[in-house]
Amino acid sequence: MDKYLKKLNFDFRTNQKVLKLISQIDAYKGKWNIIEARENIYLKELKRIATIESIGSSTRIEGGTLTDHEIEELLNNVEITKLETRDQQEVIGYYETLELIYENYDKIPLSENYIKQLHQNLLKYSEKDSRHRGKYKTLSNKVVARYPGGVQKVIFNTTDVYLVESEMNHLITWTNEQFEKAEIHPLMIIAIFIYEFLSIHPFQDGNGRLSRLLTTLLLLKHDYLFVQYVSFENLIEKTKKEYYEALMDGQKNRNKDNENISKWVLYFLDKLNTLTQRLEAKYDLFKSKGGYLNERQKALKDYLEKNQPLKISDFAKRFTHVNINTLKKDLQYMKKEQIIQSIGKGKGTVYVINKEK
Repeated sequence: MDKYLKKLNFDFRTNQKVLKLISQIDAYKGKWNIIEARENIYLKELKRIATIESIGSSTRIEGGTLTDHEIEELLNNVEITKLETRDQQEVIGYYETLELIYENYDKIPLSENYIKQLHQNLLKYSEKDSRHRGKYKTLSNKVVARYPGGVQKVIFNTTDVYLVESEMNHLITWTNEQFEKAEIHPLMIIAIFIYEFLSIHPFQDGNGRLSRLLTTLLLLKHDYLFVQYVSFENLIEKTKKEYYEALMDGQKNRNKDNENISKWVLYFLDKLNTLTQRLEAKYDLFKSKGGYLNERQKALKDYLEKNQPLKISDFAKRFTHVNINTLKKDLQYMKKEQIIQSIGKGKGTVYVINKEK
């Protein structure tokens, strides 16, 4: 029997939980993909927030110390900032790799070469990792959990160095074949792939971060587009103990007949389902606020609140640095979102705040 499929031989109760979770996730997937197809105005801000949270959480899981606010500041000033610390180097490497996946996921195949390229890109700025980035490990390593206060704990030993290449080749081949056959639900295939990747631990460093990037890549490739707008990494950070325990539960019997990954699969699916609930709540909150306003639009709104009613010419006199066409677009956008109202027509049109919002 296929050694990977054997690990999916769950009991009846576990199978029922798996089926229920997959059904819930897929239902939301269909709903969200319709929302995204409309090029909704809230998506840009949701994606920006999720990106910062993902970078922060994934690097902190591995021992990073930068807060989400510090990461946002770093990203805003990256062109003029020298990446002096390891934390900064890891953050920018993760950011660039995540953006690469967002922009090209449909063109990136699951292959040994591309996995190595993503690893190289992830550690691009990490001076300490320059000798081994993009290359499988040549020294034995272990999975180490990092807890608050600098406490570290070895979770489990990983695949021996001389077996890494063959194990990775077999895993990648199997995963692609299963996706092609479409006999197993893609979420189950992804769950197995990530578990096996973490168990093999093919690189000297960066395996945890890369596993989360590969999770995003594979989910996007199978149309789970909502993962761009809410952070899976953040949820893992908040349930880190449960995350490691789920991995350990299977790893304690690694490569034995009784190796059982049901706890990991249920963790993976349950957190993915929780992710859909988080996004639903965030999206509803954005809608209830009447849309996302950028800094310029917020300034226009504040000025209107203090001086209403105002004509377009009044805005132009106050915001001399903003092109008149941009002002018109901003006002039309806020009107569409029912943040403001217009009264009158033509040059006599005045704008006021919509009191119902």
